[in-house]
Amino acid sequence: MSAVPPGLRERIPTAPPPRVPPRPRPVRRRATGVALRVRRDLLGRSAPRLSQADREALWLYLLTRTSIWITAYCVRWLFPSDPGTRDPGPVLASFARWDWDHLRHIASEGYFPGQAGPWQADWDNREAFFPGFPLLLRAVHVAVPGWTTAGLLISLGAGAVAVVALARITRLHLPDAGAGRRAVLFFLVSPCAVFLAVGYTESLFLAFALPAWLAARRGGWPLATSLAALATAVRVSGLFLAAALAWEFFLSARGRRELRALPWLALPALPAFVYGWYLHARTGDWWAWKHAEERGWYRTFHTPWDAWGHTWHNAFDHVQTTGYAFMFRAELAAMVVGLLLVGLLVRQRRWPEALYVGLSLCALGTSYWYMSIPRATLLWWPLWIALAARSLRRPRFRAVYLCLVTPLTAVFAVTFLSGRWAG
Repeated sequence: MSAVPPGLRERIPTAPPPRVPPRPRPVRRRATGVALRVRRDLLGRSAPRLSQADREALWLYLLTRTSIWITAYCVRWLFPSDPGTRDPGPVLASFARWDWDHLRHIASEGYFPGQAGPWQADWDNREAFFPGFPLLLRAVHVAVPGWTTAGLLISLGAGAVAVVALARITRLHLPDAGAGRRAVLFFLVSPCAVFLAVGYTESLFLAFALPAWLAARRGGWPLATSLAALATAVRVSGLFLAAALAWEFFLSARGRRELRALPWLALPALPAFVYGWYLHARTGDWWAWKHAEERGWYRTFHTPWDAWGHTWHNAFDHVQTTGYAFMFRAELAAMVVGLLLVGLLVRQRRWPEALYVGLSLCALGTSYWYMSIPRATLLWWPLWIALAARSLRRPRFRAVYLCLVTPLTAVFAVTFLSGRWAG
């Protein structure tokens, strides 16, 4: 319709001008076809937003963190280092134990402060710890004055990333809507779950390793190997993850196009090489971190049966005090769990996960005695998926697990928070 000329407007006062409907806004359609595939590739083929299942995993995470903080508060009052004291000490003192001292010293002083080093008789062998966590701790400490607080914040944030990734990996294996929540629950109430809440490397490693595995399962190999490289910078276990990723790559590659990502598989080894080069420049030893483990933690090579025998001797032959003997028994139990898990993964033909757990058992099961195997169970994400699958098949399994494991979780938490060796 043409516009009304200005001279005629006053001649038609009783007739309102026709109402022109507003122009409809363009409808924003969802990306389809090529556009959708490109966006998925850029976002790692998963929506960045948290789903309801992710939020449930985070809710469980916050609840269990609260329970550990309550336990730490009670331990501080009930189990002080001096039974006759009337002052429980600093609030965060319960979290600053064992490996934390090494990580904090590296972050604050470096690996070789002054003229100190492995050539000294009283050296603390700190080079056994990879630099990923100390570097991040030093960076966070710029904004957070307290070292312990900075370490706790790193573990808190990293743990949140890890539980969301674990829930998503579980949903790749189990179609049930509650499978991810169950795996996260079993993971968060496992006996050594206290180590996820303190300034240790487990949470940070999982925050890189689990998203790396998730990206690999979705075909995002540049992202997967980059995250695996960050995991290697935190723990040497990242090399076991790299081996599993390589096997997963060759199992999933279907053509020449997929093989273009092959060079990315070398990336996770780069942090270990750079760290070895740095240690060689300072000590003349490419394997200085390994030799530090041998000096400080008796991780010299022994046959698997010798390692089992030495651990059994310390667990049951009354050569250790009761606290240490109990933890050696926990080491044996964790080794049995690991072997059963590898057997299950082989039976299910999940070869990459079996390789990952198997390499971890080989590394931990061939030293003078077992040490830190219970803590290593936190890094075996197939274990928590297997428990979730079992609980879906057997409804009573979840109640049995919680009733049997929760007391052990409390014991390990109290043991660590009171300053005794745990895990």
